[in-house]
Amino acid sequence: MLTSFLALFFELLCIRWIPSYVRYLSFFTNFILLASFLGIGVGILSARRQRLLLPPFPWLALLLAAVVALNRFELRINSTQVLYYGVGEGGASAENYLVLPLIFLLVAVAFICLTRPLGVLLVQLPPLKAYALDILGSLAGIAAFFVVSLLELPPVAWFGLLALALLPLLNRRGLLVSLLPLGGLVALAAVLGLGSSWSPYYRVQVYPAEEGGYIVDVNNSGGFQSMIPSQKKEVFYARVYELFPQRRFQRALIIGAGSGSDTAIALQHGVGHVDAVEIDPVILRLGEQLHPEQPYADPRVALHVEDGRAFLRNTDQTYDLIVFALPDSLTLTSSFSSLRLESFLFTDQSFAAVAQHLAPDGIVVLYNYYREDWLVAKLAGMLERAFGRSPYVTTYGGWGKAAVLVSGPGMDQLPAALQRPFQAEQASSRGDQLPLLGAGLYSATAPPAATDDWPFLYLPQPTLPWVYVGSLALIAGLALVLLRVAAPLQALARFDWHFFFLGAAFMLLETRSLVGFALLFGSTWMVNSLVFFAILTSVLLAIAFNARVRVRRIGLFYVGLFGALALNYLLPPEALLFESPMLRYGLASLLAFSPIFLANVVFSHSFRDTHAADLAFASNLLGVMVGGMLEYLSLALGYRHLLLLAIAFYVAALALYRHALAK
Repeated sequence: MLTSFLALFFELLCIRWIPSYVRYLSFFTNFILLASFLGIGVGILSARRQRLLLPPFPWLALLLAAVVALNRFELRINSTQVLYYGVGEGGASAENYLVLPLIFLLVAVAFICLTRPLGVLLVQLPPLKAYALDILGSLAGIAAFFVVSLLELPPVAWFGLLALALLPLLNRRGLLVSLLPLGGLVALAAVLGLGSSWSPYYRVQVYPAEEGGYIVDVNNSGGFQSMIPSQKKEVFYARVYELFPQRRFQRALIIGAGSGSDTAIALQHGVGHVDAVEIDPVILRLGEQLHPEQPYADPRVALHVEDGRAFLRNTDQTYDLIVFALPDSLTLTSSFSSLRLESFLFTDQSFAAVAQHLAPDGIVVLYNYYREDWLVAKLAGMLERAFGRSPYVTTYGGWGKAAVLVSGPGMDQLPAALQRPFQAEQASSRGDQLPLLGAGLYSATAPPAATDDWPFLYLPQPTLPWVYVGSLALIAGLALVLLRVAAPLQALARFDWHFFFLGAAFMLLETRSLVGFALLFGSTWMVNSLVFFAILTSVLLAIAFNARVRVRRIGLFYVGLFGALALNYLLPPEALLFESPMLRYGLASLLAFSPIFLANVVFSHSFRDTHAADLAFASNLLGVMVGGMLEYLSLALGYRHLLLLAIAFYVAALALYRHALAK
């Protein structure tokens, strides 16, 4: 149980800590998850090998931390198939391409050493008891990291807890060998974390700005937000107020309020009340404390630490103005999917929800450094579908190709002189800062819209970009090498494909459930933690069921599983967006957790009767890894169609199970 706790806690630690220094990996945290599944699976198999020539886990963990600390990798991605905010573009030096394989390999090898005792446990104990202990340890690991995130503890506390939990597993000799690297690990985390705050999403640093005020830097991005006087902010912040000089907006909603600049500018232009919504509590708190204009102290402002889409769903207010204030995250919602924190903000269904919360003469405005013309066209097309009219678009030059898109029923009040088709401009704003490139009513052929099933704003069209294809091929090759080196041939010869397909299918099912709950209840760290906890609790219930009930016709449970998966496919999560949160939660839980429970009844039934629990469990984890790799197909197919692949894998698992019984 303690080993399982350590494995889960170390997995979450790697997912949170490594991308805070290797910001390229902020968009690839699921690769760290894949490395952990590979390492645990290979570690269990390697327990059948008497000796494994690898350093002890504490030394490997220290090596991993040192590689991250000393190199501070900066990757430049030469890809126009998908956009990554905060990651450099242009010519990439050769060492940049070593980032992913090196980190992946180090994480996987560390897990091999950490989880070798699980292989022994699975052989010595009855399978269901060993499995139950593994799940209980994982639940404890999730609970511990939940508390760490809730209290906003720094990494020195994470590594300190990891070291303390590891000590009981060490004998006297192992303790002497491990004290130095564990101490070094904690010290390194402490030194690297100096001057940083740790939100549930980012490593946050603050430093003075040349213009006065402060710069907020997250995950080494070089300047994520700036808390500087409003007159020194980019011209696009005030563009909507310039377009409607006679209007005084009474109620405004700012989504992605950050450290307060958008709110400060709204207040300066006479907005009567502002609901400022920000998902990151630390960034919001920094705005309260350090913004030179103190907008969050104004009585006209109400602060909300919440996911923007969830706030729209739960509020009954209407607004004269809704602002999407540069909500571009540098991280994924979880390591199980390719969703970014803002993915569900920019879908057709989200803009339809915005339309429902606008006053009869309301305005919605989006602004950001969009960088690509196709992204501006994509957003413009989605706004046109939502409001039945072409949005007014202003584009700017300089780095990032900024743009402002304005739409809504209040566009009727746009001055007549501005109601003309989009055209290039010769003038510039504020001297040479962000020169104006064009303005007007924008109507152009747009790329496919992002939807709640395909919420990928930063892809021009459904596809699997080559940056992912190449990366997945690379880690598949590394996985085969690790299997061949660490696992004995006798174990590989008895690889259990039945459990492999069960693992691949379950990973796809779990991913679909997490994505569904992110849509229904918000893409926050707390929602993800609670869903993980609920999934593992469902696993425990399935184990208890199989321990007490002797199922004679497991085929009936497969039929129920196929029925539940088909229902999830035919009734997507967006169909459950009821106004009542309790009704929404009840039906969503039933829809999501019924197939998870049935899938685990099927798994634990087979696992209870296996004669080689370690081989079965390792095969299952390697299947989970492959299922995680196949999650990237959602970039081309959408998330709903992943369920068809899960059904196909469960069919293969059932066929193999029946074939084994017939022998």
